[in-house]
Amino acid sequence: MRLRFTKMHGLGNDFVVLDATRAPIDLTPERVRFLADRHFGVGCDQLLVVEAPTQPGVDFRYRIFNADGGEVEQCGNGARCFVRFVHDRGLTDKTHIRVETQSGLIEPRLEADGQVTVDMGEPRLDPDDVPFDSDSDAVVQPLSLGDVRVLITAVSMGNPHAVQVVADVDAALVTTQGPSIETHARFPARVNAGFMQVVDEHHIRLRVWERGAGETLACGTGACAAVVAGILRELLVSPVQVETRGGALSIAWDGPGTPVLMTGPAVTVFEAEIELD
Repeated sequence: MRLRFTKMHGLGNDFVVLDATRAPIDLTPERVRFLADRHFGVGCDQLLVVEAPTQPGVDFRYRIFNADGGEVEQCGNGARCFVRFVHDRGLTDKTHIRVETQSGLIEPRLEADGQVTVDMGEPRLDPDDVPFDSDSDAVVQPLSLGDVRVLITAVSMGNPHAVQVVADVDAALVTTQGPSIETHARFPARVNAGFMQVVDEHHIRLRVWERGAGETLACGTGACAAVVAGILRELLVSPVQVETRGGALSIAWDGPGTPVLMTGPAVTVFEAEIELD
């Protein structure tokens, strides 16, 4: 099967984007892993599929697959690339679209300066909604990693996040603690592990170990979750600049009951074709 694709990135968090609006694409976990492979395939953190909507009042359906082949609920950097893709490919002339995802509706908007703002919806903080195995709804909760105990805030941005505050993000134990947090038994759907350094009340530095992808250069939902956690812990005040290894995002949140707004770039790298089988 010959497949046309577009390679895109949001702050170095990179994607293979497929247009399945006219005909379905038979994607098996093996095919996703092949496309994501940086040596034998195209190479990406996630694969994004654009589909026709399944409900009225919505412009598109958005599916996300991690590099390990598993389908996931949400991807913030991917959402920005999504609206850039459908606009640049002529699939819509709208700059503000409504998109259905596995975790609900999102509303990305292409700004006049080329940046993209995404209404990511309200964060979910109830442990059952994350999901996170806990009898407490405290903002900060302990998590045991063998002989070490870390303090995390569990947030769902349509996908699960565990955010901890660190003194120096460059020295954070992302590659050792990250996998342990991702697969921790208290997170039955696994979790993205965020490591946040507070620079000042409007500025953080962030690294994220992503579920099914490992550490990426940027994580949009991780940035949203980190800002939510920081505001709830009274460490941050909206809006917040989130500095990742791939660049900066602007995150705004007015508190419980309001949506998180994420603004950042979306870049097309190239288009090509590949033989899958």
